[in-house]
Amino acid sequence: MKLIHNFNDKNMSYQYHDESIVTELPEDTVFVFGSNLAGQHDSGAARVAAQHFAAVKGVGRGWAGQSFAIPTLNEHIQQMPLSQIEHYVNDFKIYAENHPKTKYFLTALGCGIAGYKVSEIAPLFKGIHSNVIFPESFRPYIEEDAVSQFPNLTSDMVHAFITDDVIFYFNHGYESFSEALDKTRLSPAEKAIALIVLNEELYPRDRYGRGREHEINDILGKLNGKIFHFQNNTEGAMIFVSVIIALMELYDIDEQDFIKLWRGELEIQHPINRQK
Repeated sequence: MKLIHNFNDKNMSYQYHDESIVTELPEDTVFVFGSNLAGQHDSGAARVAAQHFAAVKGVGRGWAGQSFAIPTLNEHIQQMPLSQIEHYVNDFKIYAENHPKTKYFLTALGCGIAGYKVSEIAPLFKGIHSNVIFPESFRPYIEEDAVSQFPNLTSDMVHAFITDDVIFYFNHGYESFSEALDKTRLSPAEKAIALIVLNEELYPRDRYGRGREHEINDILGKLNGKIFHFQNNTEGAMIFVSVIIALMELYDIDEQDFIKLWRGELEIQHPINRQK
């Protein structure tokens, strides 16, 4: 786990983590995960909670061991409405405030099996006590200056980091994506977005253990021949397209939007800015 620098304003200070999978945390830090009311901790972060942080089978809500469950699925393992998830999040807000000496490592709950977007889940946690450590992807929806966190996508920007030189940096002697991006003309804000996208796990499985190969193949078929040309569905092609999918999901756009963006026919705002 890598902690990312604090955000500070006059009222609160937050920390963020890089969303890598963790199997241990300091004794004063609790693993917060999305659960189902049946307490079946069989996949994703819930499985990690059961295997490493003493989440209890049959307990789908609240504190257990070194974990805290926030339900996002009902007892039938079906998606809960956001209003109901918000109710459980509000309960957690009160709990976190009442236990200020404990830190809470929050996973991107609700954004896996439950099927919600970060843009839908993250705002539910605004105003929470400062002892919560957020996923990095939640940052733009938590901070007061969120608009500045997501620059508009332009053709120049996406061409700068969706390239073989950056995506396959290990073939070019770079030690990290960050080092590879330092060779581009991206601004600091653009580089931050590129890092989020490049670090997203989508192939062959995403961070929640879901296979994405079928989806990647589908989008590869829609883009291939229009903006790039791959001879076959090689691992390199799949990784390349998985990065595009991560960007599409982050900015909530479809294949046609991306084609226009790539060709320089369209500049795209992030959803958080479209609401202004």
